[in-house]
Amino acid sequence: MKCPFCNQDNTRVVDSRPADDNCSIRRRRLCDACGKRFTTYEKVETIPLTVIKKDLTREQYDRSKIEAGVVRACYKRPISVQRINGMIDEIETEIFNREEKEIDSKTIGEIVMDKLKSLDAVAYVRFASVYREFKDVNTFMDELKKILE
Repeated sequence: MKCPFCNQDNTRVVDSRPADDNCSIRRRRLCDACGKRFTTYEKVETIPLTVIKKDLTREQYDRSKIEAGVVRACYKRPISVQRINGMIDEIETEIFNREEKEIDSKTIGEIVMDKLKSLDAVAYVRFASVYREFKDVNTFMDELKKILE
């Protein structure tokens, strides 16, 4: 592992423990050249996943797209970053536990909506309005009625 400060490759592990999510290992490293410490995270490599979009094009799975949509939906809501990241981890775990090489973007959207519904109703409606492409107020009201029931 190269040191991010001096770019030398003679570093050693000083401490190793499970990360907060229990899905990765947190390692404290020490650079023998400059003496500075830094942290690395080791995570299990998953099978490559392809997402089939609405227009039937395919692209590589990208966690940051889910993060961006969820963060946008949770904008100015009383939801901590830890809860958002925890939910995104749950979504990703559910996606990869299917052990499929391809997944529809629709399936990912439904998983996200399901998790958002239990996290925050306003964030859920915000995400649903973009994801389901509400065309008028009536479809928006129909979604609100589902939540209120």
